[in-house]
Amino acid sequence: MLLAFFKPYGVLTQFTPDQPGQKTLADFGFPPRVYPLGRLDMDSEGLLLLSDEAGMNSKLLDPTAAHPRTYLAEVEGIPTAEALATLRRGGIDLKGHRTLPCKASLREAAPDLPPRDPPVRFRKSIPTAWLELTLTEGKNRQVRRMTAAVGFPTLRLVRVTIGKLELGGMEPGTWRELDTRERELIWKK
Repeated sequence: MLLAFFKPYGVLTQFTPDQPGQKTLADFGFPPRVYPLGRLDMDSEGLLLLSDEAGMNSKLLDPTAAHPRTYLAEVEGIPTAEALATLRRGGIDLKGHRTLPCKASLREAAPDLPPRDPPVRFRKSIPTAWLELTLTEGKNRQVRRMTAAVGFPTLRLVRVTIGKLELGGMEPGTWRELDTRERELIWKK
């Protein structure tokens, strides 16, 4: 079984809480024995896959497979052409790990996403912009650390695709089982 889940903001990507009262995957009524394929930190939202199939995690997350994942990041400030070029080029030092090249572009308009609860803080004097980033690796808080390294901290982060499977019109906190066609989309680059 392979499930797509729109992980909401503030949910820990595991089934047991680290602290009392913490929201986890256990709060969403998943079938028994499924486990998350990869992670999204508590502050991130979007497409998360879960499965009960052995070996799916290593198959999907092995860096040698160069499996693409696309994120939309609302950042503080308006990224410069130089900042975008640095993101694309890769080689950003994240505590001993050098990032691989990625796709990075400035979006002309904000994406059509459900509102976040709680909303992102608003500051009248500081503009925000949306970036679209496609990575083939997934280190801890990587997108956030990359955008901060080029001077534009991430305020909101949403994973919108894994392979060619899109989050689409799902709402935060909802999940569904993938059909055969959707499963094939995950492996496409």
